[in-house]
Amino acid sequence: MKLHPKNRIILFIMALLLFVTFLTCLFRQPDAYSMTERRKLAQFPKFSVNSFLSGEFMKEFETYTLDQFPLRDSFRTLKAMTSFYIFHQADCNGIYLAKGYASQLEYPLNEEMLLNASDKFSDIYETYLKDTDAKLYFSIVPDKNYFLAAPNGYLSMDYDYLISTMRDAVPYMEYIDLLPYLSIEDYYKTDTHWRQECILDVAEALLLAMNPMNQSISNMDNSNDSNVTNSIVNAQSPVSPVISQEYTVNTLATPFYGVYYGHSALPLSADTLYYLTSDAMSQYIVTSYSSGKPIRKPLYDMEKAYGKDAYEMFLSGSEALLTIENPNAATTKELVVFRDSFASSLAPLLASDYAKITLIDIRYMQSSAINQFVSFKDQDVLFLYSTLLLNNSTSLR
Repeated sequence: MKLHPKNRIILFIMALLLFVTFLTCLFRQPDAYSMTERRKLAQFPKFSVNSFLSGEFMKEFETYTLDQFPLRDSFRTLKAMTSFYIFHQADCNGIYLAKGYASQLEYPLNEEMLLNASDKFSDIYETYLKDTDAKLYFSIVPDKNYFLAAPNGYLSMDYDYLISTMRDAVPYMEYIDLLPYLSIEDYYKTDTHWRQECILDVAEALLLAMNPMNQSISNMDNSNDSNVTNSIVNAQSPVSPVISQEYTVNTLATPFYGVYYGHSALPLSADTLYYLTSDAMSQYIVTSYSSGKPIRKPLYDMEKAYGKDAYEMFLSGSEALLTIENPNAATTKELVVFRDSFASSLAPLLASDYAKITLIDIRYMQSSAINQFVSFKDQDVLFLYSTLLLNNSTSLR
């Protein structure tokens, strides 16, 4: 049976496309990293008889072909747009859109992970803090789902239960509630994190609760007296006028595409990243001990600001142990913060009232190594963690 000329043409075009795709896959240089997904891509697997017979080689080869497929990002975008705008799926790969914000579903609540986190905190308390004069505090940063999920019909964790469970698990700490100071507008639309220019009231709430000896913050009731020098006058840079240090709002020159931009594969509008500076902040001394020896770091790492993740500009991103010294502080008080990435943009705002802040991230260093760098005496100690990390605490070491 002869094929109709039209069918022959279609068959020829399909064969040509498959052949060109094969040649492209065969000769193109594999990408090492995906900027949109922020992860390393699979490379061609090493062949061996054992891996071939066990099926491991073909499994790794399949992963390699999926990661290195030509125009992969374009096809991901096409799939995501089809899912959202044609088939009207509620989410795509766990990412959903609501009120102009992209967020990733965080459900269900994992009590085992909460227990793991509280056990880590208790180990630190028993090992380093129990017999000291340190004042202990605990705060939880809600993720964007707290504001978006349930009101928009998505599955949502019981955040009240999460917070009460964690509070009950660490009775030796005083809890500082940040929820009254936060709203969805305080977060980036395409990223997980909060916006530094929006959390001055959060910084003040923490400083007031921890009550350093020489407070330099104004009374919260005096909210009409703005002490913030705002270099941008529009609704996109809401700055709370509650800390008595003058700040200038600076705009990052390039658009900020957060982690959900790449994960969703949707053509979302970019965020604008602002960061605060002041005369006092220019005198802060930032030192990283992540390599085991002291290395000076910038308060804002502008090289990382134009890298794969602009949020890493705050205190150079992921650092196991880092200090901020304020040589002009009106007090000798010290603060130690056990933290995740949310503290990177917050800590510079807390440094106004402390001679020294030590930031410890036990995702990147063993808790057993803390005493090599920090001696606990009478410091303020704050455990500041997001609900995202508490509900997925396996990374705590």
